[in-house]
Amino acid sequence: MAIIEIEGLRFTYSGARRPALDGIDLSIERGEFVVLTGPSGCGKTTLCRCLNGLIPHFYHGDFEGRVVVAGLDTREHEIWELAQHVGLVFQNPENQLFCLTVEADVAFGPENLGLPRREIRRRVEWALKATGMWELRHRAPHELSGGQQQRAAIAGVLAMEPEVLVLDEPTSFLDPAGAADIIRLVARLNRSHGITVLLAEHRLELVAPYADRVIVMSRGRIALDGPPREVLASEEAAKLGVGIPKVIRLYELLAEAGLRVPEVPLSPEELAALLKGVAEGWP
Repeated sequence: MAIIEIEGLRFTYSGARRPALDGIDLSIERGEFVVLTGPSGCGKTTLCRCLNGLIPHFYHGDFEGRVVVAGLDTREHEIWELAQHVGLVFQNPENQLFCLTVEADVAFGPENLGLPRREIRRRVEWALKATGMWELRHRAPHELSGGQQQRAAIAGVLAMEPEVLVLDEPTSFLDPAGAADIIRLVARLNRSHGITVLLAEHRLELVAPYADRVIVMSRGRIALDGPPREVLASEEAAKLGVGIPKVIRLYELLAEAGLRVPEVPLSPEELAALLKGVAEGWP
């Protein structure tokens, strides 16, 4: 059952000459982990903003088509209503952290819904523990590392108990270790809690092992959409400027050298296991 349905979506920012999104048709099933990628300026951020109502309610322009998330048409429902079903995590976590403590930031959303105090406490505790931020709940956001700030921002979104989690390049300001940590967290939320994930990301070597689908955008349109092994190993992805994971490039080089591996690997560990199987099968 689809939790996101997009039909004929076109959007041009006020004052822009060409559309940022130019005919998007997309369906995402409940519980899927979908990676959205493509070169800078291809429309990833704009598409993310459409899913929680920032477009068209905050960012104005020429909007055509239909976006339905969790059964709600984004044109007919306000941002605060949509925020209870779809949470958006920005590139820079500092844009979402403004209270004196992490705990206060996480409680901000549920408090503004006017929920009972007991329910707010339950949500805040769950969100902080789910993101590994419970021990840091009394810290000021500016005292945290970049990775911890991003975890705090995710916790604030989770406290709204959304069915869909949209993340717009959440690892952009993080080092490789911090980025991998955030991706593992998002994958765990998807697998353990059934939250549908749409993750806009360039670091495909980190996210490919967890993805159910990879969508490649180009010039405001969807250019490729399918399983990560098919999309990332395709010639079209490379031509579109997608950062193909190094492990897939190594797989291609091995194939060119005559060593046939049974399937496209998505991680170094997977490639090692496949090569071991090939070696054991040799006469």
